[in-house]
Amino acid sequence: MKPIKLTEAEQDLMEILWKNGPSFMKDILERYPEPQPAATTVATVLKRMQSKKLIGYKTFGNSRRYHPLIGKDEYFRGTVGEMVRRFFGNSAPQFASFFTANSKMSKEELEELRRVIDEQLKNRD
Repeated sequence: MKPIKLTEAEQDLMEILWKNGPSFMKDILERYPEPQPAATTVATVLKRMQSKKLIGYKTFGNSRRYHPLIGKDEYFRGTVGEMVRRFFGNSAPQFASFFTANSKMSKEELEELRRVIDEQLKNRD
């Protein structure tokens, strides 16, 4: 499956919908941090995202309640997968090596990562 690409404005809007669930325009606008974009800007981004089949809506009278058509996990998996493919020769170990060496993780965080990997190894047997 081809990774989903979101512009920064689309990603900001998706984060609001992923975090808060189905939302009306007024709710979306209230959840933007300051400085909030103009309602017309958000409406344009919503319309573009509908045409890309990233979000859907249900009509309630004259209002629309928007909801994501893709999950955050699906988006993140595709984005990370594309990054690993493009920058690390599709090698997860090369990505992990780069990530752990350059992320300034604490010893405790590295140990937690090891526990996560060990748990995944147990589940693969």
